[in-house]
Amino acid sequence: MKLVRYGAPGREKPGMIDKDGKLRDLSKIVPDIAGDVLSPKGLNRLRKLKPEKLPPVRGNPRIGPCVGKVGNFIAIGLNYSDHAAEAGMPIPSEPVIFNKAPTCICGPNDDTIIPKGSSKLDWEVELGIVIGQRARYLSKENALDVVAGYCLANDVSERVFQIERAGQWTKGKGCETFGPLGPWLVTKDEIKDQQNLDLWLDVNGEKRQRGNTSKMIFDCRHIVWACSQYFVMEPGDVIITGTPPGVGLGMKPEPKFLKAGDVVTLGITGLGEQRQRVVKAKV
Repeated sequence: MKLVRYGAPGREKPGMIDKDGKLRDLSKIVPDIAGDVLSPKGLNRLRKLKPEKLPPVRGNPRIGPCVGKVGNFIAIGLNYSDHAAEAGMPIPSEPVIFNKAPTCICGPNDDTIIPKGSSKLDWEVELGIVIGQRARYLSKENALDVVAGYCLANDVSERVFQIERAGQWTKGKGCETFGPLGPWLVTKDEIKDQQNLDLWLDVNGEKRQRGNTSKMIFDCRHIVWACSQYFVMEPGDVIITGTPPGVGLGMKPEPKFLKAGDVVTLGITGLGEQRQRVVKAKV
């Protein structure tokens, strides 16, 4: 299934994409694509529906983030060896785990706002994992059992905030609009191999990132297992799993960063595409 949320920010309705790519309304069936709706029981209920009998959504509504009410927005750093190299960082011996503020989550095609004081705004295409069951001290063998599905994400980053100012990465990763998710949440049964998905990202139509999830240092199973050893995850939590090479920070002979008016496009095999226009913050 491809599950989606559509409508004005903060007032999104749940929907489903049918086999013909048409958006169908789920608001009479479930309140949101969030929480226990993403549990095995909740997803099985949705699988029994006949999408063609659901009300079609008219027009061209805004697509919101594909998961609502995210409690914990988790990110994995330096998870592709070639990206670690371009960043001048050693390959980690275990996953680098940090958080993005849930308030940074936005729709896949919403504008990216340049934060006040920003001078090094960067991009990172990533595979997102959506949790569907409470996850606590999982075994590695069964770690993927708690996964509801996968989505496309852009881990938008401000490198001065992240690297050049004292403290954790969080403050360079959680600014407003720094977490586009979607367009869809694709349930895991539709993804044959999450470790063989192509990722790409362009800026103004120019090639920036090309990669494949087979190049992850720590695969999805390991990441979910590792996170569960440190904190409890609940249905609707999201983990983004690291980015391949080609970020602005690593460009040669000198880094390149985003500016107002730039357009970022990105995608992952089977998970759709995103498009963000970069705009100045209204302060």
